[in-house]
Amino acid sequence: MDYLAYFSSGLLITNGIPHFVNGISGRKFQSPFASPPGVGESSPQINVIWGMVNFILGYLLLAGIGDFTIGITVDVLLFGAGSVLMAVILSWHFGRVRTIKD
Repeated sequence: MDYLAYFSSGLLITNGIPHFVNGISGRKFQSPFASPPGVGESSPQINVIWGMVNFILGYLLLAGIGDFTIGITVDVLLFGAGSVLMAVILSWHFGRVRTIKD
């Protein structure tokens, strides 16, 4: 089961990367929440949130494995909160800038 958790964590974290990067860059990108799902594009903010959900789920999978030593501490929660806040701000800002330029 640990191997499956490691593998799944890798899938989730890697899937979060393009959503997160496109989102904080202010670009629309495909997501499961678009129409049609996985083909249409979602807003930068949706992609930031979806990327972060993937990161969090991947992290929680790793944290739940006995030999893998990470944990949920105040430090980790504050780091995560700062990351989410900056990501949403960047996605909003760059999304507006890109809309004005286009």
